[in-house]
Amino acid sequence: MPNRLGKATSPYLRQHADNPVEWYEWGPEALEVAKSTGKPILLSIGYAACHWCHVMAHESFEDEATAALMNELFVNIKVDREERPDLDAIHMQAVQALTGHGGWPMTVFLTPDAVPFHAGTYFPPNDRQGLPSFQRVLRAVSSAWTEKPESVVAAGQSLTEHLRRAASPSTASHVVDQRTMELACRALSRSFDVRKGGFGGAPKFPPSMALDFLLRHAVRTGNADALGMVVKTWEEMRRGGLYDQVGGGIHRYSVDAEWLVPHFEKMLYDNALFARIGVRLWQVTRDEDVKVATGQTLDWVIREMRDPDGGFQSSLDADSDGHEGRFYVWSRDELQKVAGSDARVAEAHWGVTAEGNFEGQNILFVPNGPAATAARTGLQREEVLAALERARQRLYEHRSRRTWPGKDGKVIASWNGLMIRAFVEGARAFGRAEYRDAAESAGRFVAARLVREGRVFRSTLDGRISGPGLLEDHAAVALAFLDLYSLTFDTAWLRQSREIAERTVEHFFDRDSDTWYDTASDHEWLLVRPREVTDNATPSGTSLVAELLLLWSELDEKPEWRAMAETIVSRVGDAIAQYPQALGHVAGVAESIVHGGVQVAIAGDPTDGGFGALAARLGHVFVPGLVIAGGEPAAPDQPALMRDRTAIDGRATAYVCRGFTCDLPTADPSTLERQVLQLMGEGTRSAAPRHN
Repeated sequence: MPNRLGKATSPYLRQHADNPVEWYEWGPEALEVAKSTGKPILLSIGYAACHWCHVMAHESFEDEATAALMNELFVNIKVDREERPDLDAIHMQAVQALTGHGGWPMTVFLTPDAVPFHAGTYFPPNDRQGLPSFQRVLRAVSSAWTEKPESVVAAGQSLTEHLRRAASPSTASHVVDQRTMELACRALSRSFDVRKGGFGGAPKFPPSMALDFLLRHAVRTGNADALGMVVKTWEEMRRGGLYDQVGGGIHRYSVDAEWLVPHFEKMLYDNALFARIGVRLWQVTRDEDVKVATGQTLDWVIREMRDPDGGFQSSLDADSDGHEGRFYVWSRDELQKVAGSDARVAEAHWGVTAEGNFEGQNILFVPNGPAATAARTGLQREEVLAALERARQRLYEHRSRRTWPGKDGKVIASWNGLMIRAFVEGARAFGRAEYRDAAESAGRFVAARLVREGRVFRSTLDGRISGPGLLEDHAAVALAFLDLYSLTFDTAWLRQSREIAERTVEHFFDRDSDTWYDTASDHEWLLVRPREVTDNATPSGTSLVAELLLLWSELDEKPEWRAMAETIVSRVGDAIAQYPQALGHVAGVAESIVHGGVQVAIAGDPTDGGFGALAARLGHVFVPGLVIAGGEPAAPDQPALMRDRTAIDGRATAYVCRGFTCDLPTADPSTLERQVLQLMGEGTRSAAPRHN
């Protein structure tokens, strides 16, 4: 009989609706049942694309005997970590404190008062490789609660104090200056894999935020080593099995150090960050292969991840037909048959062999570039590229007839914010109208479905909203709306961004401690009020809000907001220098604070050809800290940066400034590009140390 999860807004929870486990969603009903019955809580946290979550579900949650034991001994609560990252963060800290490691599926046991006291991750159905069976764990935890409740409560209280100390705000302050940036670059260099790119060994996650920082540092300073780390890592990721050579886009991570064998799930946020650094790398290098792979990634999002109403959906599962990666791998015989006359080129280019490289099948990768394939096949490079494109299209069409991986169709606010920003930059750099359309459609979707009076909600599915958004949702959406303004010069986006930013300061900032929390001041009761400053798979809410405040201070003369951003950065300044891989996004914000932004205001009619030429020229180059405003200066809601700007002699006119110094106004796109690059360089030379 279906349990209570059938009406959940999360596809992951719905996957468990027919389990014999009497699952509850997290909320007052479940917590009240625990208190009234005196049963401890079994909290299970996972997400739709999690392979081992599916394994444990099949082995244990679908098993009648295990479910009966769970129902007898516990109040069982299932949580989607993507829908409730606040709960996930708190209980992941508990798991790590109790076990020394973390991961998903996450299994946490709580007292009836929702205090964690025992935890783990995956538990097998039988004793295996040092892990106790799940049923053994269930009985042991229940016995401990029944026989020694005082000891369990005391352990929970001790853990709670640890979690609260960890969440308490720091008041430390560190100087953040050019030396901080150099030390961060050196720290990344020490862990850099010179052979295959990336940092450290297996498993390897795409380090897009660290790469973005390095690229900023490289173009500011001319540091060839920093640029080399970006080029090498991005290229190796693109050539490896991490990148979907047929459909575009990247998988979650590589289980090896070679970027060859991925964990096959595809997440929207990974691809947003990968595509954005791809756009910027192309702006710096003009490498056509970078442009192609970045475009294929954005095209994949439009083709496979767009909601019918314009938002971007969350993820594709790693599994299909009960096997991880089956959708993506090829036997040599199948590839030859599908690729037809282009099979010889496809085999040589994508490393295809009879024995395969993954469980007897082939994960397509690029051991060498098109030139090597041309030499091996005796064709010209252009002939190789044409053959590969024909083969890729045939393989994609054939693959589309396979059983597709499951899709998590919910639209998450913060992830959409990241993806919109990637499309904005792709539209500006590549001049692709469909990328602009995708960015605007997603922006309209988010504004209509997930924003109410400046407050952002976390996610939506089938017209239903899951709950209040966190700091990352507010900051990412406000940043996306700022970027949409910089692309369209429609001040409606600016107005909405400003309103969200103001509500974010109001509800997430604690003025007594100068601290940003991940949950709003009116959020539901939680064991601790979570806060996270380090960047993980996505930028932290704190680092996103630092960028938001800094950009608004550049646009609209908001010194208080700039001071808030500087405080965020100064409190992690020492960590940026030592552990930049964990603070990649905030390191990029710090770089802009140290060197100052480059402000461009374009006065005129955005529909005018001259205006469009000026705006398009800004997509030719990557300028860290670039802030763009434009349109008719008298239009409602224009920022202070547009004040006193005029279209000289009726021609669209650009004003390039840094701080309180502006260059001569220009109507010439080439002059605009030169001025922007010159001011960026001057920012580097004149950078002054900052601290709070």
